[in-house]
Amino acid sequence: MMDSKIVADTVSNEFPAFGMSRRRLLLAGAGLTAGIGLGGAGLIRPAHAVLRLDVTQGNVQPMPVAITDFGAGAPAEGEMARNVSGIISANLRRSGLFAPIDPAAFIEKIANSDAVPRFPDWRAINAQALITGRLTRQGDGRLKAEFRLWDVFAGQQLAGQQYFTTPENWRRVAHIISDAIYERLTGEKGYFDTRIVFVDETGPKDRRVKRLAIMDQDSANLRYLTRGEDLVLTPRFNPSTQEITYMSYGQGDPRVLLLNIETGQRETVGNFPGMTFAPRFSPDGQRVIMSLQQGGNSNLFVMDLRSRKTTRLTDTAAIDTSPSYSPDGQRICFESDRGGKPQIYVMGAGGGQAQRISFGEGSYSTPVWSPRGDFVAYTRQAGGKFGIGIMKPDGSGERVLTEGFHNEGPTFAPNGRVVMFFRDPGQGPSLYTIDVTGRNEQKVPTPSFASDPAWSPLLA
Repeated sequence: MMDSKIVADTVSNEFPAFGMSRRRLLLAGAGLTAGIGLGGAGLIRPAHAVLRLDVTQGNVQPMPVAITDFGAGAPAEGEMARNVSGIISANLRRSGLFAPIDPAAFIEKIANSDAVPRFPDWRAINAQALITGRLTRQGDGRLKAEFRLWDVFAGQQLAGQQYFTTPENWRRVAHIISDAIYERLTGEKGYFDTRIVFVDETGPKDRRVKRLAIMDQDSANLRYLTRGEDLVLTPRFNPSTQEITYMSYGQGDPRVLLLNIETGQRETVGNFPGMTFAPRFSPDGQRVIMSLQQGGNSNLFVMDLRSRKTTRLTDTAAIDTSPSYSPDGQRICFESDRGGKPQIYVMGAGGGQAQRISFGEGSYSTPVWSPRGDFVAYTRQAGGKFGIGIMKPDGSGERVLTEGFHNEGPTFAPNGRVVMFFRDPGQGPSLYTIDVTGRNEQKVPTPSFASDPAWSPLLA
């Protein structure tokens, strides 16, 4: 049985629930510096001088980092320890900001992660940062994971931490350590301890079966959340909890559903004939905003999830769709053809005057506000190409990140640094990520075709 202090088992009425340990209950220990009682006598304390990667530049040279195989308290933990190191290395490499060094080049073989490394050996292979660590099974069955981050050229420890959890959560520990390293070296929050919900597509093009699926951001731990009997569209995460909303087309009118990933419980928000897009949550998770079609036009409405009261926000003869809240909940961006073709507009969350912010060539759609509030991402169709781009909420600083055939559906990582989208060249869609600077485009592995991704917040 898993430790109830760490993980609460969940039961689904349809599918196995996506069991989660909670970050706040991973019992982060004291920093692994001298004098903490971890065999650290003689260790160098963290210095004020900071090794920092400037991620604000448009072209960042990846930082060379050395990630050693984590040690193990017993042979039984050896493979798990090596796997944790491998996940950390893969996470950092995939960010495009770090360049893990081939372990074959290592001169020093770290046997004791508590000891001060031989820094000249690591300088010799041009490592700027060094990561060491260890996994140990405790007497109560829990797993203790420790890591240290070293500034090689300064010869100083930058960070160190220990975590306690159940052995089943070793992958999460690896992601949490990756986030801690990323934040210490970039000054920004990490995004590795997150999940992606998307529409999994299988079968012939004219008879596609579409199921909701969820996986870790590195494509591990895939789970299916629906069976495929009904058409599912536009899953969206609650910004504050591990809850999603999506549309389901089965018998009768389309339904808007809420799904709690922890418990597997589903709840129908309502039946909305002709709704064009699934709702998105407000930042506090208490409201959803949506587009409802009435006749030949559609307008924006917001629903309070507690009272189920619905309030109309726009009243035009145009098609207003794809609303998305700003992170402070004070404004929304949305798509509207009130000017003749789809463009992006911004207005107050309570409705009122809307300001157009997109003025480039072509049409703009599917806007989504960055969790940091600094950008709005969108899909732009122009010249027979589909581009994924970003602009500031006032319309300035527009930047097309990638262009190609049928790019669509951007979603931000919770730190606002990376955008995920899907691309369909004709055979079927696949997921991709790209940095907000327009660098480091990568395909995201999925078992079959995949579309309409939504990125979770950091796990609680």
